[in-house]
This record gives sequence, structure tokens and C-alpha cells, in this order.
Amino acid sequence: METEKNQSTPQPPPAMEPATRHLQAEAIIHRNVIWALGAGVVPFAIADVIAVTAVQIKLLKELSEHYGVAFREGLAKKLVGSLLVGLGGVGFGLMLGASLAKLIPGVGTALGVVSVPISAGAFTHAIGRVFVMHFESGGTFLDFDPARMREFFRNEFEAAKDKV
Repeated sequence: METEKNQSTPQPPPAMEPATRHLQAEAIIHRNVIWALGAGVVPFAIADVIAVTAVQIKLLKELSEHYGVAFREGLAKKLVGSLLVGLGGVGFGLMLGASLAKLIPGVGTALGVVSVPISAGAFTHAIGRVFVMHFESGGTFLDFDPARMREFFRNEFEAAKDKV
């Protein structure tokens, strides 16, 4: 059973033009990608992954508030995890491996400090884009289907790696 802290009561989204609402959602994504880049630079292995995950949950909370969708932290964590696992060993393993590389003095640390932020920013961007599309179509956390969104998520992740 989730506590009050993990849920927020949905509020109707403010009346605004769809284009304006979408631009504001993109600004939320952009701001959180920057936070994810910073979290990825955390010099401690695994702590960086935890920090990035916290940023991604924060992103989903902000997007849910923006769209007036009830936020459930536990469910949001599961959905993010499901999307990341959906990329297969390559996507999630890349970020986890780069994080663990920080344990190796010198070259490993340098590799981790460069590659983790890029992966973190790309993952965060892709997660944001997937949920904006879902919320724009009237979806909620309860009817989100990670399996159906995997291909879109993968495409957004690949495109975001070039942008980030």
C-alpha cells in the first residue's frame, strides 16, 4: 500500500493550447536531462545510477502534474525499470558498466565520468518523450504498457544519444 507521499491527487491540467502544453512538457524534459547529466557525473559507482533514477522519477512526477495525471512513485519506478530493461543488456548494461568502471582508478574513472552522463541524459530524454506522448493521448500510469512503448523508447534513446 502506497503512502500519501507516493501519490498526488490528479488536478485537471490548466487550460492551454496543445502546442503550448507540449512546449512546456519539452522544457520539463530538457531541465531534467540537465539534472541527469549532472547526476551521471557523481564519482561513486552505483550512486550515480541511483541519482539518475531519482531524476527520472522526478521527471515523471513533474510531467504527471503538468498533465493532471495521478502520480504513483512505486509504479513510476517499475515502469522506468521496465523500459530500461526493454532495451536489453546493451542499453542498461552500458550505463551500469560505465558506472562500475568508475571503480578502476584513472582510465575507468575518466570513462565513467564521460559515458554515464551521456547515457543518463539519453535515457532521461527518451523516458520523458515516451510519457509525454502517452499523457498527450490521455494515458495514465495505470494504463501505460511498457512492452508496447519499447520500440518508440528505443528510437528516442538512439536519437537522444546524438543530441546529448
